[in-house]
Amino acid sequence: MPELNITDAHAETQAAWNANAGFWDDRMGEGNDFVNVLIWPALARMLALRPGERVLDVGCGNGLYARRLAALGAEVVATDFAAEMIARAQARPVPAAGRITYGVVDATDEAALIALGERSFDAAICMMAIFDMAAVEPLMAAASRLLRPGGRFIFSLMHPCFNNPHTILMGEQEDRDGGVVITYSVKVLSYLTPFTRRGTAIRGQPQPHVYFHRPVQAVFGAAFAAGFVVDALEERAFPPDHPPVRNALSWGPNFSEIPPVLIARLRLLEGLDREPTI
Repeated sequence: MPELNITDAHAETQAAWNANAGFWDDRMGEGNDFVNVLIWPALARMLALRPGERVLDVGCGNGLYARRLAALGAEVVATDFAAEMIARAQARPVPAAGRITYGVVDATDEAALIALGERSFDAAICMMAIFDMAAVEPLMAAASRLLRPGGRFIFSLMHPCFNNPHTILMGEQEDRDGGVVITYSVKVLSYLTPFTRRGTAIRGQPQPHVYFHRPVQAVFGAAFAAGFVVDALEERAFPPDHPPVRNALSWGPNFSEIPPVLIARLRLLEGLDREPTI
């Protein structure tokens, strides 16, 4: 697609997520295999949540992570830039609903994030949403001011190296030594240069949205510039014994050596007189 300017791309993807909210919520529900197998186990380990902690969920979508955290005893503030997504999240019944506060907040608006309360959160999360953001620097800068001393910021995203809009999942069949062998791989067409591209998160959604691809160095560079260091990182792939998926060229056990998801935990680098390393 022609390269969009950031302002237009941001407005387009916000409109798309409002249009797609009902479709997405109906199909995502309380989580899919990406959530249950790849993301939630790593998030739970890295967060090591203690009951009563206050957690910010940025880009909460239909609120599935907010509900899980509230069920574990957290006090959760859950935000998204799509008002229709927030409406869907609020409509879902949950026993711990009293521990969740939802709000429409644009994660590219640093001031709006900071208004949620400086030094008032024990942790912040952003699950599979950074690639929907026209800029990641405001989120990183705001998170550094929202966290209490010792707080942690955990984010996950489509792995920029192997699961960006310019990658292709491949299967090659050959007759080898009298048997048929299928080899699965990922072709990477572009990586280092940031780009925008329209895509589809779930087939059949009402309209495409814009992906904002950034290489790993750009994502973590924004974090380092905001004063964070990385103290945990996992690259998550489906295990080889995961049940087969309907489409052999979808993420699943055929790609068990290639991680579609990266998840990292950040902490503030405090009290050290050093320049960020990018």
